[in-house]
Amino acid sequence: MKTQELLNVLNQNKNKSLLFEYAPNLLVGANYHITEVKHVTIESVDCGAQTDAWKETVIQLWESPSELGKTEYMTVLKALGILNKVGKLKSYEANAEVKFEYSNANFHTAQLFVNDFEIRNNNIIFKLAVEKTDCKAKGICGVPEEAPVLENTSNEPCCSPDGNCC
Repeated sequence: MKTQELLNVLNQNKNKSLLFEYAPNLLVGANYHITEVKHVTIESVDCGAQTDAWKETVIQLWESPSELGKTEYMTVLKALGILNKVGKLKSYEANAEVKFEYSNANFHTAQLFVNDFEIRNNNIIFKLAVEKTDCKAKGICGVPEEAPVLENTSNEPCCSPDGNCC
């Protein structure tokens, strides 16, 4: 989801509560805060020596330990107040991909992309997902699109120091 698309969806749902599903059926706690908005420019060189550049908006969600047990989620209106204030200090790149940075005691820190959203009752729920890493230079590097699965034909444990497939 692009930054402008996120802002449009939020503006159309100002009267709702704002929830985030960081894994199937797992919600960021109601005690979350928006603690940082990052305007990121990425300049990269891949393993095939190809260069690329793009921008991202990264919104950090943090669960406050002093508000454990809180049951009312942040409203879209409050989130828009925060995001609009940020936009006045540092303009958004409308076409930048938006990601949410999040972790908790049971979930590693990750930048999650918006996979979808749904409106349920008086809530808007953004469904977040982990983006898998990939080789962008498969053709140049000779990497097949589908990597072959190595079969362990011996009785060696696969990942032992003497294993045959590591």
